[in-house]
Amino acid sequence: QLQLVESGGGLVQPGGSLRLSCAASGFTLDFYAIGWFRQVPGKEREGVLCISSTGGTTNYADSMKGRFTISRDNAKNTVYLQMNSLKPEDTAVYYCAARLVGWCSEYTTSYTYWGQGTQVTVSS
Repeated sequence: QLQLVESGGGLVQPGGSLRLSCAASGFTLDFYAIGWFRQVPGKEREGVLCISSTGGTTNYADSMKGRFTISRDNAKNTVYLQMNSLKPEDTAVYYCAARLVGWCSEYTTSYTYWGQGTQVTVSS
């Protein structure tokens, strides 16, 4: 069974950090672009960051630039989202997704596999 599983979400105070993990099972991530997205109730899912199969990264939102980074560990079949200097407006459900090609896209419809999401809440 092909699936992605996110972990690492939780409650954190403003200014804090979290590292989300996206682990794949049933297939290897080596050749695919992996994106992180987030969604709050009543809003569309928005792109956060994406990493290509060759390690190039694309940032989809200026509000996260310099605070969030994405990385991959192909040996562990896992992609990470490091989130620093978190703000209350970063509160959302975070999803990872895999495209069946090596380059990134900001369009959610171009991603084939999705995780179930992990809740991130930034609050004092």
